[in-house]
Amino acid sequence: MEQKKKSITILMADDDPDDRFMTQEAFNEAKLMNDFRFVEDGEELMDYLYQRGKYSDPKSAPRPGIILLDLNMPRKDGREVLSETKADANLRRIPVVILTTSKEEEDIIHAYNLGSNSYITKPVSFKELVVIIKSLASYWLEIVQLPDY
Repeated sequence: MEQKKKSITILMADDDPDDRFMTQEAFNEAKLMNDFRFVEDGEELMDYLYQRGKYSDPKSAPRPGIILLDLNMPRKDGREVLSETKADANLRRIPVVILTTSKEEEDIIHAYNLGSNSYITKPVSFKELVVIIKSLASYWLEIVQLPDY
């Protein structure tokens, strides 16, 4: 018997407006109907997660079911955010998928040591990004059993 999956909010933290736009377009191309939200840096991500400032209204910041996290951002980078979220008992169960340009082995190892659930290097082409988003969606939204928050 097939279990119906509920729609989850996907939150992307990335300072590059072109990357945010391309990822949104890839989600559209993949025909994903999930609530897809963006923040521009690690500070804004933490405000969102803790519902502070412009995110103080819970309707403006629903708890994400998955975080797509860039490593290299201003103010607070993805490594700091990953460390903070995985150290917080209320946030650590949210899967964090690193989606970054870095292919450095040191970054990959460090991200997993901090508790990253996956590490994906951003592709060069839009077509490749769509393939990645479809695969990511298939795995995280159809195959994996995520906890109810």
